[in-house]
Amino acid sequence: MAILIDRHTRVLTQGITGKTGMFHTRLCRDYALGRECYVGGVTPGKGGQDFEGIPIFNTVSEARQVTGANASVIYVPPPYAAAAIDEAVEAGIELVICITEGIPVRDMIRTRYRMRGTKSILVGPNCPGVITPGQLKIGIMPGHIHQSGPIGVVSRSGTLTYEAVGQLRELGLGQSSCVGIGGDPVNGLKHLEVMKRFNEDPETEAVIMVGEIGGSDEEECARWIKTHMTKPVIGFIAGATAPPGKRMGHAGAIISGGQGTAQEKLAVMEECGIRITRNPAEMGKTLKSVL
Repeated sequence: MAILIDRHTRVLTQGITGKTGMFHTRLCRDYALGRECYVGGVTPGKGGQDFEGIPIFNTVSEARQVTGANASVIYVPPPYAAAAIDEAVEAGIELVICITEGIPVRDMIRTRYRMRGTKSILVGPNCPGVITPGQLKIGIMPGHIHQSGPIGVVSRSGTLTYEAVGQLRELGLGQSSCVGIGGDPVNGLKHLEVMKRFNEDPETEAVIMVGEIGGSDEEECARWIKTHMTKPVIGFIAGATAPPGKRMGHAGAIISGGQGTAQEKLAVMEECGIRITRNPAEMGKTLKSVL
């Protein structure tokens, strides 16, 4: 099985006629069942055209009505990306994945407020997206390094998502789904919400959880894992091996009042029964050791 996306997901690309939108839509369409799953694109003023056979619409609402899309991926430039999320949510899109980096925090605060009470799920922004290997990828991750299997991956870091997957592949371990939640301070799904889904997925046997310095999301998730998780979890915090004084690149990687450090997060995770590693090169081996 899988979480969030599978062969039944129907996807729109918002910003499909931009350079980035065209490039990644093509790669996603050509991955696994993408030709069945990518059903439309949205660029205002270019409705009626198509991108390599994928119809383009002026609005998300129109695209959803015609295609039955239930997911959207956003490659819209930062000044307009939050408004693109708003449009998808207002159109009733169930899953909105925003890849765009650099969206103003004020814009995202407004967008998250507007999402209250809706049924839409937001992944991102500033994330690599979501992939269910062998079925569908929505985002910018390299599809060829993934293979289907029983390991779930959730990460704030795109690069470390790929690193974890690459290590799993070398060990012959595939993934059920991989979710890049992004590193911005105001975003959608958190580790905890993704972990709950992995816990409920009967074909996910273990999970790699990658966090970053800043905030308290990892600690909150770890405490839930201690009480509720029925599957082994291994954890790594980006920045755990960084030299003193070096700042992480993500906007959310801000330590405030001495809280949110890598060591603090790792300590809480370890106390809660998560097998941790302080070496990013050992995520795969650590995971295999708990199976």
